[in-house]
Amino acid sequence: MIIMVFLSFLLLFGIPTLLNGLVLSPNLSSHLVPLTLRSNPQSQIFARAHELENAPFDESTQHSFDAIIVGSGIGGLSCAALLSHFGYSVAVFESHYMPGGAAHGFSVYNKDIGGMFKFDTGPSFFSGLNSDFPAKSSNPLRAILDILGEEVKCVPYTTFGLKFPEGDFLHSPKFGLSGGVIDAVSGSSGVDQWENLMRAIETLACAVDAMPTAALRSDAGVFLTTAQFLPNFAKTNPIENLKLTSPFSRIIDGAGVTDRFIKNWLDLLCFCLSGVPSDGTITAEMAMMMGEFYDDDAIVDCPIGGAKSIVDALVRGIEKNGGYVYCNSHVEEICIENGQALGIRLKKNPDQLISAKKGVISNISIWDLMNTGIVDTNHFPDSFVSKRKATPECPSFMHLHVGFEMTKHELQRLQAHYIYLDDWASGITDEENCALVSIPSVHDDTLAPDGYAVLHVYTPATERFERWENVKRNSPEYDALKEERSKFLWNVLESIIPDIRKR
Repeated sequence: MIIMVFLSFLLLFGIPTLLNGLVLSPNLSSHLVPLTLRSNPQSQIFARAHELENAPFDESTQHSFDAIIVGSGIGGLSCAALLSHFGYSVAVFESHYMPGGAAHGFSVYNKDIGGMFKFDTGPSFFSGLNSDFPAKSSNPLRAILDILGEEVKCVPYTTFGLKFPEGDFLHSPKFGLSGGVIDAVSGSSGVDQWENLMRAIETLACAVDAMPTAALRSDAGVFLTTAQFLPNFAKTNPIENLKLTSPFSRIIDGAGVTDRFIKNWLDLLCFCLSGVPSDGTITAEMAMMMGEFYDDDAIVDCPIGGAKSIVDALVRGIEKNGGYVYCNSHVEEICIENGQALGIRLKKNPDQLISAKKGVISNISIWDLMNTGIVDTNHFPDSFVSKRKATPECPSFMHLHVGFEMTKHELQRLQAHYIYLDDWASGITDEENCALVSIPSVHDDTLAPDGYAVLHVYTPATERFERWENVKRNSPEYDALKEERSKFLWNVLESIIPDIRKR
């Protein structure tokens, strides 16, 4: 008997990236994080958990801060935590009832069982967070957590499942070695091509490791923050370093990779990590991630408590240094005068200016920033505005969250993650062809009552939102569309847990 099911949509309209100019102060920056919408549970036996939530802004409290961050995605929280750590007074304002953006979690209490089920809403695949292992300079989130003195408890693991047209496989750091998946599919010629690619990437990875990501910035201060690391580049090839900004597909072709399975896999891996295939993914990202996947000591992290534990660690880092995170606090306007961001006004009290002495940092999407009236775009050059409004949109993620019965012994036979691909010829961006499955209960027994587990299966930015945007939520038409569009996800789950509907 299935305990609970939720269907949700992650409206990802672009790739997480450092966007120059979104900062309304010249020396502060943050990452763009996607937004999420979740459907309301229909069953009457479930109750939304009353979790500890950050309180909304109280007009009777402080009305001035050094820096104000609009939006509490991972980028916004990271920015606020660092500013707070280095002595700035900081406040984060978030419209949602919980911080975290796409990385926030939600919990549901089942009255019949008398237990809590905890779900992630977005990211579920993590690497480099585990404080029991040395940090890599190329991992900015881990660097921030180390600066803050905050840990995210993780369970390390090394394998995940692959369900491909060629068969079912177990992915591991030995994926491209003799006896690995490539050897099973493409034979020794495929293994040789993989080795050539990894040799090419090794040189590029050294360049990535030479400069900590946290040292990079978009203004003249970059010379101050990066100078101490420049000697590291003496050991690297400057001509090779130029390849880091090129599409990863060029590196693949340059290494002589012609094997169709390898190229398909790398396109899929790029798509899962960045939202676009290898011809749209920059080499620097893949040079870092290939090491995270295929170094001899490569591990994947399962954060105990889900992605919410990462959000909680960043919030602790903000608050312990005197910063604030205000939820249920929708920002109506970012106020600009004479080219300077003065502060913000909240929707619930638009007459009250909450001032920012140093600057206002936007962690909302570029489309929300430029198209909703939250900021007067007349303060920016036309070319600046038009370029950002032209940022291309990508399709949506569709998530199916499921709570179900399963013993610990049964969970031990499963992988925490699966990547499912039905038909390479249809293309990885085709609807109802690819899905990712996360079953964190395989490693984390804190997410569900004893004898139960949680999972979520989702399409990786392949769901066309056009079919949804004019359908009224919670209407019969909306419920029928959810039923129809979730069939593919149920089929994927049944390929892993055949009797999942009975559980």
